[in-house]
Amino acid sequence: MSSPTPGSATQRIFIDKQSPKAYHALMQTSEAVRAVAADAGLDRTLVELINLRVSQINGCAYCLHIHTRAALRAGETTQRLGVLAAWRDTELFTPGERAALALAESTTQPADTAAQESAYAAARDALTDDQISAVIWVAITINAFNRVSIMSKHPVRADR
Repeated sequence: MSSPTPGSATQRIFIDKQSPKAYHALMQTSEAVRAVAADAGLDRTLVELINLRVSQINGCAYCLHIHTRAALRAGETTQRLGVLAAWRDTELFTPGERAALALAESTTQPADTAAQESAYAAARDALTDDQISAVIWVAITINAFNRVSIMSKHPVRADR
């Protein structure tokens, strides 16, 4: 790839296409995490809420697009999706969902150790050990996909 001219936008490579073996490994991890979440009893809508909340924090438009569709297909409501960024300020989420969302946020922003300890304590009260592990793995995995899409600048195209 040639160097961009001064003042021009840098064209990004799609790293998932450039390094398919690495991307395939990430996809396999995602499939394993999805199975772990199901085995732990996490509802598919909760998994998609975690994917969306982490993608909101990271500002990943492509993953927000993909996982909004997935959440709707899984039965999530537009009302809850619309207020997800402010989930703490509503009564629309169960204690287990709230604990999972807080844990996913602290996994995404691990430098805030006070928030991490608070989130983990709340998770211990509302979730099983298997569910805590699954929530953390879901958050870790979507964080990785967010970075792939953000660094590749995967486009979001209008629905037709």
